[in-house]
Amino acid sequence: MQRYLAYAAALLLAVTMLVLAAFWPIAWLGVAVFGALALLGTWDLLQTRSTLRRNYPVLAHFRYGLESVGPEIRQYFIEGDTAEVPFSRQQRSLVYQRAKGVMDVVPFGSQQDVYGVDYEWINHSMAPTHVDSHDFRVVIGAASAQPYSASVFNISAMSFGALSANAVRALNEGARRGGFYHDTGEGSISPYHREKGGDLVWEIGSGYFGCRDGQGRFSEERFVENACSPQVKMIELKLSQGAKPGHGGVLPAAKVSAEIAATRGVPMGHDCVSPATHSAFSTPVGLLQFIARLRELSGGKPTGFKLAIGHPWEWFGIAKAMHETGLLPDFIVVDGAEGGTGAAPAEFIDHVGVPMHEALLLVHNTLVGLNLRDRVRVGAAGKIISAFDIARTMAMGADWCNAGRGFMFALGCIQSQSCHNDRCPTGVATQDPARWRHLDVADKSVRVQQFHDNTLKALRDMLCAAGLEHPRQLGPEHILRRVSPIEVRSLASLYRFLEPGELLEGVPSHAVFRDFWAEARSDAFAPPRRVSALCDTKDR
Repeated sequence: MQRYLAYAAALLLAVTMLVLAAFWPIAWLGVAVFGALALLGTWDLLQTRSTLRRNYPVLAHFRYGLESVGPEIRQYFIEGDTAEVPFSRQQRSLVYQRAKGVMDVVPFGSQQDVYGVDYEWINHSMAPTHVDSHDFRVVIGAASAQPYSASVFNISAMSFGALSANAVRALNEGARRGGFYHDTGEGSISPYHREKGGDLVWEIGSGYFGCRDGQGRFSEERFVENACSPQVKMIELKLSQGAKPGHGGVLPAAKVSAEIAATRGVPMGHDCVSPATHSAFSTPVGLLQFIARLRELSGGKPTGFKLAIGHPWEWFGIAKAMHETGLLPDFIVVDGAEGGTGAAPAEFIDHVGVPMHEALLLVHNTLVGLNLRDRVRVGAAGKIISAFDIARTMAMGADWCNAGRGFMFALGCIQSQSCHNDRCPTGVATQDPARWRHLDVADKSVRVQQFHDNTLKALRDMLCAAGLEHPRQLGPEHILRRVSPIEVRSLASLYRFLEPGELLEGVPSHAVFRDFWAEARSDAFAPPRRVSALCDTKDR
């Protein structure tokens, strides 16, 4: 019966203190404390919802208390500096240092296990180069009426609603100061995106927020109102995102404030629903026709789509539609399964979608195999923090990179993982004005700009060490990975890279193309007959 000792002690001490209170008034404090514990234990015994509390009255609450602070204890006292859960202390410190403009050099030696499996590095050259500018850029939509010269490092999609008003203000001002773009996220263009005048990429999701009619369908009239703003540089149609691909979303009516309702074009007092699928198209060809229409309505601004790769035949269907119709997006942003979000089911965060490296490689290879790679720019996002992250991603086929959580760290995010409960301690991911008003826009916008600037300076120095002058020169042969304690291979030898036009000459000896390319359809996202047949065997 030891599990009842705490409860029995509370009862005994409460009675004892009550007796002593007749002689010493200060004992009433003990009556209050131990009496409260005794009442709590009594309630634990009487309630029926928690077996643990009934078996361990009073004591169970100590367990709940320790459990509630477990993440903080692990993060601050137990986790190693290089443990990525999801970002390591070393990664976060690098962002903080670069955002603050303080010394970011490392003493004594690397904390990385250079003989550990998956350790990666870039080979240096015996003939280093010298590059003055670190303002590396890529032209997107060169054939469109309003091409855009984008930085190779930009702010990934994060909506107002997920982020606070002051966080959006600071990000956009930082983007304006640094000359890079700020993706709005699918929550549309809020007043806080417009205040500072930084370049915007307007992301449009399946809810068509900011360009929808009363029934939630796409509205050309409302689209033109926003798309023709000089601040909007590109249009990005979101098919899916890495952290929760294939999953819609609901913002409960209680959270649909007047500002969010006005920004998204939805009524207050009703749930704000983001469907899992688009209503404006249902086939790969329909998708490309919609992209072309958005480009036309926007006055010729670069227009493309973002997706997390799932079923390969669906991406192949889009690629075949590009080849057959000649309708091309100006760009594609590949979002990896390691991407972040304000809230998503655990199964989606952990086990749905293709990680960024494999997804990027599939998109890059497909476009190369169709001789379309030079006409479609490719961006990539997924846990990109450092200059090496950018270099590795561009070596695998990206033209530029986006980061979300990296720029959140620059704003002061401490990875408390409170994005979903409106209790963000730093005012970044909350709609509670008592919290976000303490986020100083003037200070944090400078940190956003400095994080971007110092990261690209580090990228420049790394490129010069490798004998290169621009990140577009990076290729898979430049990045090495340890695959065992005694074996090292370049990304060029680890992955199969298609030759230009290889898909036009037949199906290459590459497993995913061999299995799914021939049966992928440009007129439907339906699975190949072989896949459907395997599913049907369970019904026999």
